[in-house]
Amino acid sequence: MKQPVQITFRNVPHSDALEAKIREKAEKLDEFYNRIMSCRVTVEAPHGRHHQGNLFHISVDLKVPDAELVVNRSPKEHHAHEDPYVAVRDAFNAARRKLQDYARKQRGKVKSHEPQGHGKVSEIVEMEDYGRIVASDGKEIYFHRNSLVDGDFDSLEVGSEVRFAEEEGDAGAQASTVYVVGKHHLID
Repeated sequence: MKQPVQITFRNVPHSDALEAKIREKAEKLDEFYNRIMSCRVTVEAPHGRHHQGNLFHISVDLKVPDAELVVNRSPKEHHAHEDPYVAVRDAFNAARRKLQDYARKQRGKVKSHEPQGHGKVSEIVEMEDYGRIVASDGKEIYFHRNSLVDGDFDSLEVGSEVRFAEEEGDAGAQASTVYVVGKHHLID
């Protein structure tokens, strides 16, 4: 971290132990992203006059290149936040997840979903509970009765249009999930 962690206590008496825990949690964030420029943490009890039953509000504000990541853990969300250490733990867990997502985006490793395959049933072997699909690119893909989602294998016909998720099996390409396409559908 480029700058020291700034910790503010509002309506809460200062606690050296809680401050040490916050600093420890903030330092661990560097393990997930080592370009954090600053970290500001606010510990607040909205009803400061109570000695018991206060729900702690924790805010973690991280400045990173080209962004500011803010996490707020509000008392309305979780009654376990009567313990400030639990509230701090939850806030820093959320900050870690946000930081990891930011780091993935920076590296260009954002998860993308493969488009589903589209094709027609070309063969059905009812006695052995499998069939084959000819994909729109001409590739032949095996599927098993159990791969059919929300459909009846016994009423499936050659020529039925399907969408499927393809994976590599022991004997080549196979469809892990097969959806029968209805009469009114969009083809991409």
